[in-house]
Amino acid sequence: AWARRPSGRLTLPGVFLLALVAATAAAGALLVPATIRAPPAGRSRFVRDAEHRRSAGRPALRRTATGGLPSGGLPTGGVPTGGFPTGPVVPPVTGGRPSDALAGWAQQVGAKVGVPPAAMQAYGYAELVLAQTNRSCALSWTTLAAIGQVESGHGSANGARLGQDGKALPKIIGLPLDGNGGRMRIIDTDRGLLDGDTTLDRAIGPMQFIPTTWQEIGADADNDGVKDPHDLDDAALAAGNYLCKGGRNLSIPGDWWNAILSYNDVRRYAQDVYDTANRYGRASRT
Repeated sequence: AWARRPSGRLTLPGVFLLALVAATAAAGALLVPATIRAPPAGRSRFVRDAEHRRSAGRPALRRTATGGLPSGGLPTGGVPTGGFPTGPVVPPVTGGRPSDALAGWAQQVGAKVGVPPAAMQAYGYAELVLAQTNRSCALSWTTLAAIGQVESGHGSANGARLGQDGKALPKIIGLPLDGNGGRMRIIDTDRGLLDGDTTLDRAIGPMQFIPTTWQEIGADADNDGVKDPHDLDDAALAAGNYLCKGGRNLSIPGDWWNAILSYNDVRRYAQDVYDTANRYGRASRT
């Protein structure tokens, strides 16, 4: 009877409305935070993390969350006493590569560490050049050799062979950077001039540069007038220049790790480079 009165007809709907609002608020308090915490459907954490990374401008092919720096301080670098000539950069050798001046050292140390002499000459000469042009970087050949091993087995990937002139043939061309298999997606930037692909970019040479990086940092270490990413002399010096960018001092652990991760932002990759460089440094001292 009360509900049929004017006061009842107004009060009863108000009570129902208040109850509905309260129930909605309670449900929202439970459901909204859970929705925020949950990853969007169809997108893994791997994908979301990868979206925040650079997609060009470095040699890196793979992408993943780094999770902080890998373990370790600095690889044990250096060479046996008297292993490197001192003083000015070794001058060009008549009728050969400038790095041929290191042929004796490369033969001796290469046998100890298991690196082909032609590759050792390239890594050692790059260290000598950087010691003169960017002394504060403190780059060691062991770091370059480790990258060369991890990237291409010192110019032997995909059935290639490193010649005595430092050139890897047939040319080492990576998979298309199409966004699959953990690779970045990079639309062609060089019209296929360096990688032969006019649709997508590919990593090139024994040190696996992407075309945009090579165009920025490419070097001519053998003084033949050509910056050739398939020539390990040129590629090793370019890699050294890249690692030393930004005023890095590679004798400082943090700078060393950041340099390697700038080359390829993958924690497992950086650890592999560290372990390889450490092994080379220790073996060279035996």
